[in-house]
Amino acid sequence: MLVALSPVLIAMSIAVMTDSKGGIFFGQIRTGKDYKPFKLWKFRTMHPNAESQGQLTVGARDNRITNVGYILRKYKVDELPQLWNVLIGDMSTVGPRPEVPRYTSLYNDEQKKVLTIKPGITDYASLLYYEESALLAKANNPEEVYINEIMPAKLALNLHYVQNNSFVGDMKIILATVKRMFS
Repeated sequence: MLVALSPVLIAMSIAVMTDSKGGIFFGQIRTGKDYKPFKLWKFRTMHPNAESQGQLTVGARDNRITNVGYILRKYKVDELPQLWNVLIGDMSTVGPRPEVPRYTSLYNDEQKKVLTIKPGITDYASLLYYEESALLAKANNPEEVYINEIMPAKLALNLHYVQNNSFVGDMKIILATVKRMFS
């Protein structure tokens, strides 16, 4: 995938580099399988040091997001560098999306079961919450809504995946993800 997508990845890298100051990639520590921390890679879609203003992205036009970043996020192609995470073994293509340690520390014993398998680039929750930042933009307290409503719902979907994952199920999630990106 990395080789096949290399022309697209190069074009996106140039776009990120010319749109705003800062690096091409954004790395963030996430919690992986068995609580192992790892650095998740994305194309940088925000201005430098934007994470210091909060980890949640609130709304499609969050003022921390660059012009190119808006497009990359809209089509979820900012996630493509995570193919590197798959290649080096930190992630799978399909599996529960990895969270930052701040949020995994809030998991109850049942929810912690999602950390028994490798996280993935896409999952059921990614499909259902494709417009998550728009939902958070409508909230008076986005952090509270994320922690008390969205995160538990996503974790329930992830627990279902952990208990029922299969090759056929993974193929369905991949196809649904590709379809969602182009619809």
